[in-house]
Amino acid sequence: MNVLLDNFAEFRNGFIGTVEITAVSSVIALLLGIVIAGFRVSPVPPLRFFGTAWVTLLRNTPLTLLFLVFFFVVPEILFPGMSSFVLASLALGFYTSSFVCEAVRSGINTVPLGQAEAARSLGLSFTQTLRLIVLPQATRTVLPPLSSIFIALTKNSAIAGAFSVTELFGWQTLMSEQGYAIVPIFIWVALAYLVITFAISGLFRLLERNLEVAR
Repeated sequence: MNVLLDNFAEFRNGFIGTVEITAVSSVIALLLGIVIAGFRVSPVPPLRFFGTAWVTLLRNTPLTLLFLVFFFVVPEILFPGMSSFVLASLALGFYTSSFVCEAVRSGINTVPLGQAEAARSLGLSFTQTLRLIVLPQATRTVLPPLSSIFIALTKNSAIAGAFSVTELFGWQTLMSEQGYAIVPIFIWVALAYLVITFAISGLFRLLERNLEVAR
């Protein structure tokens, strides 16, 4: 218990840092994932090619390697001076967007083709059909896999601690360096991650329940 009470301010900052990077990268992943999923089902071949290349590249790239690219290549070429938090959020968000894309695309494929054909017969464009007809119907199917994806994102955020981002892994490293026993440190870190993941799981269960009522 002493490891927590004696260093509660640092633990709180690490917990808040994990929540922040999880929230920001989740928004990036969700928005990008939906857009790339739209590309993958688009009738425009170059967009389909781009979407396929995006998913194939990011899903098959180790997350640690992607962090290295964002921290040591991107600042040198594109955005010098960008903060570690932003770089970590982008790396984590881009990586997770490939998984979000596939979950959304799978949900889109569950919507009967006749729905899109009916929308086109009414004069709706592809974008309007996707936004107004297909995606709302695909949401119920997409929610369960998205819950698992964002829980995995929360755990993947620990990699950011190795790149000078304030989060729970960084607190664990700091406490270990100060000589505290490793077991209680891991217990507190694990409990903190459980709080975050349970909150995410509860949020998605609430969304699923509301959609079931509205069905």
